[in-house]
Amino acid sequence: MNELIQQLNTKYNTVLNRYGLDTQLKRVHFWSQLYHESKLVPRAENLNYSAERLLKIFPKYFKDLETAKQYERNPEKIANLVYANRMGNGDVESGDGWRYRGRGFIQLTGRNNYEALAKHLNNDNIISESELLLSEVNALVSALWYWQRNNINTVITSNNDLSIEKVTKKINGGSNGIEDRKALFKEVSKLKLI
Repeated sequence: MNELIQQLNTKYNTVLNRYGLDTQLKRVHFWSQLYHESKLVPRAENLNYSAERLLKIFPKYFKDLETAKQYERNPEKIANLVYANRMGNGDVESGDGWRYRGRGFIQLTGRNNYEALAKHLNNDNIISESELLLSEVNALVSALWYWQRNNINTVITSNNDLSIEKVTKKINGGSNGIEDRKALFKEVSKLKLI
């Protein structure tokens, strides 16, 4: 992990600075969060869940086991349901849920985010070829853009648990994986990133 972070940090130093990650503390937060989210491997959201898991992860959409069984182990069908009619996506039949499911180092999700990133990069191919977010450089730039757009640097005030919790909330809306994120933060803090 440390070697990978060090390599990426060096390779993309200029880009990191351009997006406001210009201090040791900001970079420790950034890299530890990204490592938790993706292990720094560009990923597409899998969504290959059992019926039981669907009940736990998406209780708003799956109220009973019988309904969940109709969707289990069908990632495209799951995505099209749970991401329909939100984040700029069309209805279930549009296929937008699957097309604009989470991708990259931080799971960029939803048509609105893909369109905003495409506009930021002046590259409409991001919308029509969403797999582009699976390359290392695009996965990183999408994470940096997301970080900047959501003003994550503004909640970084220290290297304590409260800051980690605030950053985590900005990334995923809650405290999912918080203990792992805290442990990663401590480990990444040992690296010289600036």
